[in-house]
Amino acid sequence: MREVKKPIDPSVESDRDLATRIAFAWRELRRGAANNAVREIIFEGDDYSIEPGQFDTLEQLVLHGSISMGNLADALRVDPSTATRAIQRLIKDGLAEKVSHDGDGRVVFVAPSERGHMIHTHVIDQRRNLVFAIVEQFEPEEREMIAASLERFSRALDIAVADLSQQKR
Repeated sequence: MREVKKPIDPSVESDRDLATRIAFAWRELRRGAANNAVREIIFEGDDYSIEPGQFDTLEQLVLHGSISMGNLADALRVDPSTATRAIQRLIKDGLAEKVSHDGDGRVVFVAPSERGHMIHTHVIDQRRNLVFAIVEQFEPEEREMIAASLERFSRALDIAVADLSQQKR
């Protein structure tokens, strides 16, 4: 369950206004005019183009070296069939490969290919350069506050979704 610091009161105009500001900022992060340009900067190179969802899958492969399909689905927070489709596309694009694993031969493991590693490194570099360009516009102490707040926001989102999902049942 979640820890409530101070309840939000929907009947209070300032609480509603704050929630609206956060919702609009979140929308702009997801869908803003710059989003297409951001995708081009981060996910497209001279000899490749990768979708953000594909990259999320590739990143898990790189982080784990090799991973079973079940563990990949858990890491991506998706159902196994979604993970399987994502891997099939990465394999088709030459970014991942099935690998043998000592032990249970029935379990499918996947790993990034050499090309997958190369593209992962390029995307990470591009993402880092973009983040540097963004945070350079803030004072050093604000940068730490932004990082900590985004990390907390992400954790709070998971908790709120779990709570609201339970309430729906």
